[in-house]
Amino acid sequence: MARPIVRGTAAWKYFGDFRDVLLAGQVLVLQVAHPVVAAGVRDHSDYTSDPWTRLMRTGASLSIYVYGGVAGARVEAARLRALHRTFTGIADGRRYSALDPSAYAWVHATLVKVPVDAQRFFGRPLSTSELAEYYEQMCDVGRMLGVRHFPPDWAAFERYYDSMVAGFAANRTIEELFETIRTVRKPVEWLPDRWWLPLRRAQARGQMFLIRATLPPSFRDRIGLQWTARDQRRFDRFAAAVRLFATPVPAGLRTAHMRWIGKLNVWFRAHPRVYERLVGGNGPGSAPRA
Repeated sequence: MARPIVRGTAAWKYFGDFRDVLLAGQVLVLQVAHPVVAAGVRDHSDYTSDPWTRLMRTGASLSIYVYGGVAGARVEAARLRALHRTFTGIADGRRYSALDPSAYAWVHATLVKVPVDAQRFFGRPLSTSELAEYYEQMCDVGRMLGVRHFPPDWAAFERYYDSMVAGFAANRTIEELFETIRTVRKPVEWLPDRWWLPLRRAQARGQMFLIRATLPPSFRDRIGLQWTARDQRRFDRFAAAVRLFATPVPAGLRTAHMRWIGKLNVWFRAHPRVYERLVGGNGPGSAPRA
């Protein structure tokens, strides 16, 4: 059993670091590279029609099961399991379930890896002791979520992660994700098109650049994304600038937004009618469904 996720521990310091958002596109690509996850997203997700709401709910869910305390994490885990139990269908002539052990574990694995990669690219790599503590804590989170079989230590996790990525290839859901990045609708309707269209083009270029920069190189090649020496130099300069700006910021400030969101969603869970009125749906602020 790992140390609880409290102030000063590894998961507390790194899971909600604002630099993690720079890998948001990368982690989505790797998640939907898994054929079962791809099928579930294709059949059940609303991210193509309403990506902003989907993004906010995902962020809220992540915050509550890491920063919402043990009780909050357990309730959110129960909600997620109940929700994913309904995600079933047929893919390539075979029946699938979102609770397929391999797919369910893989989604958690990608989230475990993001903060470590974010520090490797944009900060200071975790020390051996921090990495061990972080991994143990995230394994505990995984067990609450229903992930039963996870590698015993970080070295074994990296071997598992690399072997999974080695088996992935391009698929239609990845293509749809890239198209959504390029054509994402306005986050608010009152935003004039003359402002939004250049912003959308800029975010698409930036997001696709970060995806190409941070995906495992062999997988990046397999899905047809080009990467040049000039791209690498540009990314190195960008990463150095982020590192220079972010590294001196105390961990409490780097994670404040995620901790605040986690506490807010614990409060929403205690006041479900407020959540339903403001947000609606079976989100992180609502009670789990059987």
